[in-house]
Amino acid sequence: MAETNNFIDLDEVKTEDGGFVKRTVKDSVFSDLFEKKENVLKLYKKLHPEDVDVTEDDLSDITIQNVLINDVFNDLGFMVRDRLMILAEAQSTWTVNIIIRALIYLARSYQLYFDDVREELYSEKKMELPEPELYVIYVGDGDKPSEISLSNEFFGGRNTSLEVKVKVISESDSDDIVNQYIIFSKVYNEQRAIYGRTKEAIEETIRICKDRNILKDYLESREKEVVTMMMALFDEKEVMETHVLNREVESYVSACKSFGATIEETIEKVVNQFRLKEFTAKKMVERFW
Repeated sequence: MAETNNFIDLDEVKTEDGGFVKRTVKDSVFSDLFEKKENVLKLYKKLHPEDVDVTEDDLSDITIQNVLINDVFNDLGFMVRDRLMILAEAQSTWTVNIIIRALIYLARSYQLYFDDVREELYSEKKMELPEPELYVIYVGDGDKPSEISLSNEFFGGRNTSLEVKVKVISESDSDDIVNQYIIFSKVYNEQRAIYGRTKEAIEETIRICKDRNILKDYLESREKEVVTMMMALFDEKEVMETHVLNREVESYVSACKSFGATIEETIEKVVNQFRLKEFTAKKMVERFW
């Protein structure tokens, strides 16, 4: 049986547009943008400007899909020589739980690495280990620390047996590809606040960013695909929010019944609690009564 290679050599897996391996889950702009080797190289050089002689041939893709749950996560993993680079995007709502996400990603990446190089964990010989670098790209507003750590955020700064440090990349004055992506995300958040989850919000985001020379080449070459991807993510969010709302209303109706409320009283409470129209609340309460 042929050996499987979990850490993919990008020269062995060519895509039609010369990019990283194609995703098997629904793409986001983040994963689509950094699917191209040239963009990953730009990202790496932003993080390590001193490494002037690195080329696309030094890159290996290790992006892992569905690390935590079956959902879209904007995570990127790749190796550059003896460095293991892991980046995770934090959405507009900041959470230090991103440290846990990075830790799980790192552990899984090392597991794949050991499988590929056939390292024996129980051998007397010390294994060679790629040096890890963990980053979070924050696309929301407000100042964030330049680095967050597991010990400080979860263990009160105590010296425990495990430490994880994650560097935070926020918006800056630079013109590199990472900062352009952050600005693109912020423009999108602004337009979504104006137009809601609509195609118009996406098209306005693209227009504004092209006018401001933000990811201009990428957006001009992939505009149709970007609209399609972002509309698909809208649909996914709508489905998830509807599912969550149904479960919350079902639990609320059950609680009202247990306290002896009538169906009419429960409908009124659901209208106020979940800010629903009376017709919608009536249909949902009747369904769960």
